[in-house]
Amino acid sequence: MNEVKLLNSGEKFAHVSVGCLHSFEGKQFVKDATGSTSCEISFGTLPCGAAVPFFHNHKENEENYIILSGAGKFQVNNDVFDVAEGSVIRVSTGCDRNLKCTSAEPMTYICLQAKEGSLEGYTMTDAEITERKSLL
Repeated sequence: MNEVKLLNSGEKFAHVSVGCLHSFEGKQFVKDATGSTSCEISFGTLPCGAAVPFFHNHKENEENYIILSGAGKFQVNNDVFDVAEGSVIRVSTGCDRNLKCTSAEPMTYICLQAKEGSLEGYTMTDAEITERKSLL
């Protein structure tokens, strides 16, 4: 099992790591480590042939799954479809979901969970270009 490591933090940021994703195993949530107030992010890995051991749904939060490696099947209620590296799946509230790895390599994914309907401004509707000297 990987452990979230706090690498750096300041008044307005937190930088954590779950380690190398190529050797990542299990499931790791990062909300508490980062102090996030807007969403939960988790990293997960399923070995070949393995599925999440339960179906679940959420009352208020939608989930967005991003498949980073591997391939498999995703089920939302009674709909089943193929997913693979690069797939992004949004699942609404009030419906059951699960996923299974069917590839010869483990399936690694990120899941972002946030309150459904809460996104108002985003990208440039919530941003402004600022003038600052680059220290990079």
